[in-house]
Amino acid sequence: MILSFTPTRFSDYELIDCGNFLKLERFGTVITIRPEPQAVWDASMNMAEWEKRAHVKFVSKSSSSGTWQKLKNSPDQWQLKYEIRNLPTGQAGAKHEIQFRLGLTSFKHVGVFPEQAVNWDYIFSSVKGLRTPQPKFLNLFAYTGGASLAARAAGADTTHLDSIKQVVTWAKENMELSKLDNIRWIVEDALKFVKREVKRGNKYHGIILDPPAFGHGPDGEKWKLEDNINEMMKNVLQLLHDEEHFLILNAYSLGFSSLILENLVQHIKPQNLEIGELYLEDNFKKKLPLGAFARFRKTK
Repeated sequence: MILSFTPTRFSDYELIDCGNFLKLERFGTVITIRPEPQAVWDASMNMAEWEKRAHVKFVSKSSSSGTWQKLKNSPDQWQLKYEIRNLPTGQAGAKHEIQFRLGLTSFKHVGVFPEQAVNWDYIFSSVKGLRTPQPKFLNLFAYTGGASLAARAAGADTTHLDSIKQVVTWAKENMELSKLDNIRWIVEDALKFVKREVKRGNKYHGIILDPPAFGHGPDGEKWKLEDNINEMMKNVLQLLHDEEHFLILNAYSLGFSSLILENLVQHIKPQNLEIGELYLEDNFKKKLPLGAFARFRKTK
């Protein structure tokens, strides 16, 4: 089944407009203009209107970096919050507010990918639905930790892995802001770690991986999505607990279809398999695609 998901309860985030390879977004109290290669259509408002609203604008210097132009007085760091809920059951009290410290980076990112909120809810609900008293959860390519916060808030024994030490430190700040603790932090190449976990015989009840199109490990290991994702998934699937588990695979890469992700997991015949796209809808009803996903659960 091919599905599309966009967050519907994210009051601290708003995609105001998108087009002309740009997007106009509100993160809490700060409005940004950032590049967006998927926004190949015309914007609904002109650039003068955008710049009148925005606090900061990212100016690219190369394909991977740039600088921020201040259009209004605004902080270099600020906070954003999201209330995760156990959507399938609607249990009273089954929710937790997570918080992020945001900041202006030279890579155009601000510290959160808001389209991932649908996955945070899925993780929170999936952990709550497991029968294992303290299930184990693994977040690979974990960035600033939204998925880790969701799993830990639901009670999971959570491992957070990213290859960049500064990003892991940022994720720790988010854990503390979210009034959580005891997340296990690992700075390592994801593929190397997964291979070692398979050899150790370790198992996880939940796994999410959101690999980049290109990347490097802490020791210069090279990652290229189309070259490495098949090997990665063969190992990751071996880490799933036999009796009950869930998995989310995201891929934000131009031209990377959700059908590719389906084929990467299909050989294990997963139960409740869902594939599709994540997107954000702007205030003019344009839908901005932000990656393919595959996810499934197995319950006792």
